[in-house]
This record gives sequence, C-alpha cells and structure tokens, in this order.
Amino acid sequence: MNSPYSPRLAPRPYQSYVYAYPHKTAYGRLSEHPDGRPSLSELWAAERKDALSLYLHIPFCEVRCGFCNLFTRIGAPDELTTRYLDALDRQATAVRDALGDTEPVRFAAAAFGGGTPTFLTAGELERLCDIAEKRMGADLRSVPLSVETSPSTATADRLAVLADRGTTRISIGVQSFVGAEARAAVRPQRRADVESALGLIRDARIPVLNIDLIYGIDGQTEASWRTSLDAALQWRPEELYLYPLYIRPLTGLGRIAASAADAESAWDEQRLRLYRAGRDHLLAHGYEQVSMRMFRRADAPRDGGPDDYACQTDGMIGLGCGARSYTSGLHYSFDYAVETGKVRGIIDDYTATEDFSYAEVGRYTDSGEARRRHLLQSVLQAEGLRLPEYRERFGTSPDEDFREELALFEDRGWLDPDGAAAGLLRLSPEGLAHSDALGPDLFSPAVRAAMASYELK
Repeated sequence: MNSPYSPRLAPRPYQSYVYAYPHKTAYGRLSEHPDGRPSLSELWAAERKDALSLYLHIPFCEVRCGFCNLFTRIGAPDELTTRYLDALDRQATAVRDALGDTEPVRFAAAAFGGGTPTFLTAGELERLCDIAEKRMGADLRSVPLSVETSPSTATADRLAVLADRGTTRISIGVQSFVGAEARAAVRPQRRADVESALGLIRDARIPVLNIDLIYGIDGQTEASWRTSLDAALQWRPEELYLYPLYIRPLTGLGRIAASAADAESAWDEQRLRLYRAGRDHLLAHGYEQVSMRMFRRADAPRDGGPDDYACQTDGMIGLGCGARSYTSGLHYSFDYAVETGKVRGIIDDYTATEDFSYAEVGRYTDSGEARRRHLLQSVLQAEGLRLPEYRERFGTSPDEDFREELALFEDRGWLDPDGAAAGLLRLSPEGLAHSDALGPDLFSPAVRAAMASYELK
C-alpha cells in the first residue's frame, strides 16, 4: 500500500492522507503474535480511563462513491442493521466489562462514523445512542458528539434524534455542488437534495455544521471549484473540510483511472492549484486554517468535537467492525478490506461473533513509534507541535529523534523558520500544502514494510 518513492527525492504532493498511524494495512492477526491474542481486560488494565474517546462505526451506505475506499457496504438486506446493532451491543458489553470498575471510567468525546451512521432509521439511531450511554456509560449530552451524515439520509426525524441526544457537530459529505462533478466522482446526487439536507441540519440547531468538499475531480476548474465553495459558504458552516481527490485500488474510480506519468503530474498541479485557491478563498471569508484539510470559521464554537487528527490520541475505544481502538501499547481493530465481497464477509463474521473479549487484529507500538505518532498528529496541525510538551513526554526533542527527516523538510521549505522562537515545530504554508507527502515521509521502516506487504482485498 505504501507508495514506492524515496524520501530523499522531492515526492509527489499527494501520497497518502495520514488520518491514522500506523495505518490498518500495517496491522496483523494477533493470534499469530508470539504472545497470542491479548484479552481486552489485560490490554486496558494499566491504561488511564479518565478521558477516553468513544467511536461507534456504522458500515452502511445507500451508494458507494467512486473514490471511496472506506470500510462500508451498500445497503443492509435481511435485517442486517438489526443484527449489526445486536453485535455492537454485545461488543460494548464486553468492552465495558474489560474496562473494569476499579477506577472511574469517563468518556470525554464521542463520535458516530462510517459508512453513514444516518443510514440507520431514527429508531435505530436511538438504539445506537443507548448503546453508547447505557452499555458504555458515555454521557452524550455532556461531551462533544460528532456524527457523519449524507444528503440522502439527513432527514428531519433522524436529525431530531441526534439533536435530542446531544449531538454538537454534524458532518455532511457534499463533495461538489456542481452536478457534472458529482457524476464524474460517481456520486449520484441532486443539488436540490443537498440544499434541502443542509436546510434540515440548520433547522435542527446542531451547533457545528461541517461540509466536506473535494478538489481534483475530472473537469473541475477554479471557477467551478469557486462555485462549490460559495454554495457551501451560503450556509455559513462552522467548519469546512477540503479534501484532495484520491483514486485508490479497488474503488470505482480506481478501475478506470489512467496512470500515465504526464497525467499524474498534471493532476498534481491541478490539485495544488485548487487547494491554494480554496485555502485563500476561505481565509478571505473569515475562516482559520486548522490543518491542510480543516478550516474553521473564526467565530465558531470550539466544543463541537476534536480537531483534525485528534482521533489518534491514546485512549480510544472503537466499537463496530470498522473501528480502531488505541491503547498506549497496541492499536487494534478487526480485519480490513475495500473489495465489496470481502467487506460483506467481514461484516457477516462480526454480526455472528459472540465473544468480543479479545483483540483480533492490530499492531504493537514501541516508544519510537509513539514518538513518530506524536510528531505526526501534532505537526500536521497548523498550530504545530509544542516543543516543551514533547520533551516532557519523551525526554528528548524532535530534532534529536528525527534529525534527518526534519533537515529534509527544512531543505524543501516545509518548516516555519519562526516556529522555534515560539516553542513550536510548525509547518510553513507550503509544508501544510504538502502534508500528504510529509506525513508518509515520517513512517518508520517497519511500518513501511508492513504496509508494502499488505495484500489488497
């Protein structure tokens, strides 16, 4: 899965979106580890539990977009959602038992993702919230709760449930307000339906609205990109995410994509041009840049949910067959796939599982990987990495631990030369623009090797 490039050379700007490190493609079956599958109770015994994050994954969508390589399937026949929620309930019970009661267990943030959580009916969303609250003990009305939705599933009854249960942030994937671009991305939708969904979300009075947009779609121009940006701005969203289009193996677009070097170079140039145009447009309209992707309205509330990449923090409980969990020493999940048949098989296995008391698939992390992860999840934020915090946690500095990589980034102009004076390791504007090249440069050799050996499925 790792792109074959040398970090010594100037890489293509769009290598990989680093939303988790190590990536799932670096995970392995824990039953094959010398110590075997660990029980959840032993994994969490020594972990802090006073500020956990909770993530519930719903792997269903009405359609699968051409660019999507998320763990999801189209539709849920034969009461599959009921069986899935039953399994989620069993898993939640096992996980909460494993956390124990010897010390207080508190959740500081929660999120429902997918897939599309609002694929569930209003009644099923009530049950999802009950699992989070009654099984796990999360007080959804007192912590930030973020939920993902889509134009076709953001209905008034579903949104009413989410608002009543304490949702503070809702994120809707629009991708483009231009019909031709939506079709080019293999995303069937009508602008009227998108606008209707946005109106319903605003009517629900959920404090933070995030709109996802994509740049780099075939045929997209700066003018059409501006059309989508301005259409989104009409709703004054508290947040906007601008995603570069990726065409990955086993996705709808991946089956028809051209791979000629000149075409890739032209596409890179298009995406960089549109990124800069979008960034500048949002900055001019009162938004602050939080990361390469995330922009927040300057006057928006700050309690809608975690910032970009914050889901990588230790102390994450993931429920559902596509969710990750993070302890300080192990990241674990279930099996991962993109191809439709394999995804369906994993979901079927999950719904048939009775014993959720063991970690099945994952990767152990040592102190070196912990340093890399901390650097990645901090430096990819516009505010940068706080140098005193790094030294307090690890007893060293990033320059001591990553001298070669940081020197390379400095040579490329990706570091802010004024950051150190403020106690920060911070990216320059060009560094932020090249986040999807910089991030993979920081992967360890071991993680690179594991990702390269992953068999696509």
